[in-house]
Amino acid sequence: MLSSGFPLSRGRAGIKLPELYHLLKLAHILGAAVLFGTGIGIAFFMLMAHRSRNVAAIAATATIVVIADAVFTASAVVVQPVTGIWLAYVAGYSLLDSWIVAAVALYLFVGLCWLPVLWFQKRMRDIALAAVASGTSLPADYDRCFRYWFILGWPAFAAMIAIFWLMITRPQLW
Repeated sequence: MLSSGFPLSRGRAGIKLPELYHLLKLAHILGAAVLFGTGIGIAFFMLMAHRSRNVAAIAATATIVVIADAVFTASAVVVQPVTGIWLAYVAGYSLLDSWIVAAVALYLFVGLCWLPVLWFQKRMRDIALAAVASGTSLPADYDRCFRYWFILGWPAFAAMIAIFWLMITRPQLW
């Protein structure tokens, strides 16, 4: 037994459990960084493009944002629960520990914010591309979509910060 509480035995794949734990923890941290970083980056670039009121810039930015969400955010959304559950198992935590239950609930909440955000991003992209093609300004529907997109980002951002806090401190909440 190691001082960390992990046995010295190897798992089925021949990897020592402490090594597996650290590999899983690294994957989990990188997934969280990608989720949070992509979210912040997307929000920043969309906000800057929106504030410019340059229809071509908005169309180009929204196009890239939709791709970034599909490539980076969606893959991290899958990695997080897989590595999280596996990490809890290897470390000996119960999935019913209060901090894990709270983190999962917040993660699901973030997902509930993110799903409509995806739709709004695609809608804003399509509206902006149509405006560029027709040489017109952005219609009111674009601004409505942006408002909802912007509003949904704040609770998701706060929930992500709370998840980080739960993962770092692992408090006994109940």
